Amino acid sequence: MKNIIVTGGAGFIGANFVRHWRQKQPDDTIIVLDALTYAGNPANIAGMDGVELVEGDICDTDLVRKLLVERHVETIVHFAAESHVDRSITGPDAFVTTNVIGTHSLLKAAKSVWLDEGSGRPHRFHHVSTDEVYGSLGPNDPAFSETTPYAPNSPYSASKAASDHLVRAYHHTYGLETTISNCSNNYGPYQFPEKLIPLFLLNALSGRNLPIYGDGMNVRDWLHVEDHCVGIELILKKGRPGEVYNVGGGQELPNIKVIDEICATVDAAFAANPDLAARFPGAPAVRGEPSSSLKTYVEDRKGHDRRYAIDERKIRTELGYAPARDFPQGFAETLAWYLANEPWWRALSLGNKG
Repeated sequence: MKNIIVTGGAGFIGANFVRHWRQKQPDDTIIVLDALTYAGNPANIAGMDGVELVEGDICDTDLVRKLLVERHVETIVHFAAESHVDRSITGPDAFVTTNVIGTHSLLKAAKSVWLDEGSGRPHRFHHVSTDEVYGSLGPNDPAFSETTPYAPNSPYSASKAASDHLVRAYHHTYGLETTISNCSNNYGPYQFPEKLIPLFLLNALSGRNLPIYGDGMNVRDWLHVEDHCVGIELILKKGRPGEVYNVGGGQELPNIKVIDEICATVDAAFAANPDLAARFPGAPAVRGEPSSSLKTYVEDRKGHDRRYAIDERKIRTELGYAPARDFPQGFAETLAWYLANEPWWRALSLGNKG
């Protein structure tokens, strides 16, 4: 049995990890530290035994230090971050504050308790980052590996790159036992509907436009959040301190193909289940029209990276990682979850996360 802090554990990936870790390590105590900003939702982890939610800011170093000492915490899994690229373009200050200063606050608290006070307790600080720190790839460039030079292109990815460097520095300078994972685009249950997949899924159900940036040919690697959680679990259990591991889904797809898959899967769901027409009367499928009729091309995002791709050979060969889902399977599971959990996302649209 051990005590673990999960920062941002009421958000999308963090909440899925809390649920995963609760299942895999039922004797552990999980303390979720979350500021509960717009994407942090207590409902994501409600009713779970052995999980305590502490509402607080990772920039509050004294609070983090107090939790580490009083709860005898030996592991931090750090998800808390501002993560939406569009928001970083219009409001970069919050990204620097949370992603850079917040990460440094956690590192300072961990160093103080685990190293400076000489507890002697084995520890691990795991930092969850993004493939966006590596920049953009050309169509024939090799995929990002752990040795790809950093070249962030948005305020979001620049802030994550800075936090990665701080984590690395605390390991090499002070001996803090850290690991870093750089993941590709996540999707799955509990994702706040500002990201492509939940946004387009819910728009298709409601009959709203599907706004496609540019020509829709920007390429991403897609990773189901549960496969991501498996990767983090392997890193925590078997990863070497000081190392970086790329975690991908092995599903490199242009955005337009992802959108077409969303449309086709939604249409198939309506064909298979006539009851959906009464629940979602605005959906094109109710009128016998394809969801693809909602596709609308809009001006491209500023500085939009063209292609990301993950070389995950290191985590596969060293730790035995392998994603369990291809994109059609993963999205079918995701659609089923959103259809079964309509009150969850309806509450978000009403501004009620409680």
